[in-house]
Amino acid sequence: MGFPDRIERTVELAHPPDKVWAALTTAEGLGAWFGNEATIDLRPGGAAQMRWSDGSAVDMRVERVEEPTVFGFTWQIHELPDDDPRRTYVEFTLEPAGAGTRLRVVETGFAQLPEEVYREAYDGHVQGWARELGELAGHLDAG
Repeated sequence: MGFPDRIERTVELAHPPDKVWAALTTAEGLGAWFGNEATIDLRPGGAAQMRWSDGSAVDMRVERVEEPTVFGFTWQIHELPDDDPRRTYVEFTLEPAGAGTRLRVVETGFAQLPEEVYREAYDGHVQGWARELGELAGHLDAG
């Protein structure tokens, strides 16, 4: 397939890496900006779940934890049936940037999708990361 397989966004946050790390890797942090409620077992192979007030949820599997710089997980692709084993991989990389943090998020795995669901999934995640990273910045600024 000739589809893009990667979404990458980098944001500069005016908060130290430890504060950003907590927002990305704790149930309280994730539930405050990424969903409405979260659970997470922060170890490779650990389970995580995000839930929203509309009743939707997504299961995640923690794949990589290198505190305080790298956090990665796989998650279900909303446009596929719940029992479909295909997942995308999301990785957050944090690095100090002055008094703040440079946060890079990369999501890969879209090229494995069937053509009939690819565009909706890819475009939805492109828009979703723009929105969610804005919510992360707002959460950190408020807190």
